[in-house]
Amino acid sequence: MTSQDPNVALVGPGAIGTTVAAALHEVGRTPTICGRTAHGRLELRDDDGCVVVPGPVRIDPTEVNDTFDLVFVAVKSTQVEAAAPWLSALCTAKTVVCVLQNGIEQRSLVEPLVAGGPVLPAVVWFPAQRGPDASVWLRSEPRLSLPDTAAANVVLAALRGTRVSVDVAADFASVAWRKLLQNAVAGLQVLTGRRAGMFARTDITALSLAYLKECVAVARAEGVSLGDEVPQEIVDKFHALPADMGTSILADREAGRRLEWDSRNGVVQRLGRSHGIPTPISDLLVPLLAAASDGPG
Repeated sequence: MTSQDPNVALVGPGAIGTTVAAALHEVGRTPTICGRTAHGRLELRDDDGCVVVPGPVRIDPTEVNDTFDLVFVAVKSTQVEAAAPWLSALCTAKTVVCVLQNGIEQRSLVEPLVAGGPVLPAVVWFPAQRGPDASVWLRSEPRLSLPDTAAANVVLAALRGTRVSVDVAADFASVAWRKLLQNAVAGLQVLTGRRAGMFARTDITALSLAYLKECVAVARAEGVSLGDEVPQEIVDKFHALPADMGTSILADREAGRRLEWDSRNGVVQRLGRSHGIPTPISDLLVPLLAAASDGPG
């Protein structure tokens, strides 16, 4: 393959992974798909119909004989260590590993597991929900944000002409933190067991704004540029969502799976402490989310 036509593998065919796999398949670039569970195919549904991506989903890294120019890692932060055998099998020192994952610590989580090639964090800007039949419902146009590095060009080449739009951000840290703040507030849905309609409550709006201001203070201590208007903009976005809109962390809670509480919420508390910034709301929310995820009890 040439740099204009990279060969692609994808690890983690969940909601985000299935969306990217379907986008590539639609334009004749079906990736090699790797995961924990054998599926004969993947299905992506939206308002216009259904895209079927032929399988199989590979489940044994020892049976992979090829390496790839680009590997999308679409597992959650709680599943990174379990993906390590796939990264060893699929990657060389030249492979670009693009991490489609919540949080701001993708590089530190994934770099120890790869063969020395570039690890490219990405911000995912689309809601995709996995159904009980393993099909995925895509509820808006898919978009990714990437840092402005040479490795981003490989992702741009792979996704050119697909339904997934890609923007390259000169100030990627600010973009990533803005998404982190959105994910952090979504953690409130775990503690209430409610979907986006709950943000219509004035008390939840007030709590969300206070929490977001706390998060912005930590972001600024990290050198990230976020304006005073950001908390209100994020809350306004939640107000505009369909009342039945969930979030991936709520879906994990409902299914009894481990939660990404540390990468979405705990990181704010940890960094706040490192800078000596009080985080009273995080200090309440994080232990509750951790207990909801990990127990005991």
